[in-house]
Amino acid sequence: MRTAGSHFANARLLSVLAVSACLACGGAGAQDRSSASPDSQHRTTSTAPLTAIDTLDVQRYLGTWHEIARYPNWFQRKCVGQVTADYALDSDGSLKVLNRCRQANDEFDEAKGTALQQGGTTSARLKVSFAPAWLSFIPFLWGDYWVIDIDADYQLAAVSEPGRDYLWVLSKTPRVDPARYQALLERLAAKGFDIPKIELTPQ
Repeated sequence: MRTAGSHFANARLLSVLAVSACLACGGAGAQDRSSASPDSQHRTTSTAPLTAIDTLDVQRYLGTWHEIARYPNWFQRKCVGQVTADYALDSDGSLKVLNRCRQANDEFDEAKGTALQQGGTTSARLKVSFAPAWLSFIPFLWGDYWVIDIDADYQLAAVSEPGRDYLWVLSKTPRVDPARYQALLERLAAKGFDIPKIELTPQ
């Protein structure tokens, strides 16, 4: 298994985008692809700035998240399924991030990173970097990781960044109830996201 020197880590380093995390992280869930792009859903015309959720309980956010769906992006192009992001609290108060995904050859690729909250211990706005620690002082190697939607049970979440160019739907379980997923899509549409653009992540 290749580690942070692999294409997965390098791509995140060059993209100046973390997640999830990839955020990065993985299963198609109970719904089929058609549920991700119903004709009735579309990107809103609102240009209101994107906001993160008001409060993030980091302790409840820790653990492994599965990527249910995402906007397509070039740095995950070799990830064909089982994309996960694991978050753990480090001794210095930062978050340790471990992203993994299955490639077409059935081997798993992984990248290790660090996430820092911006604006306090309950902030849902984070910066994430997958660069080596000795390069952590370089600002442009840190990408925005904003939790923009999460349910009360901390089981289903959406992560993006201010420009809405990247989007991940994450779940603590590899399969999601279709009704809950559909409701999340409707909330994302209201936030200005292009719902037909979202692609489900195979398990």
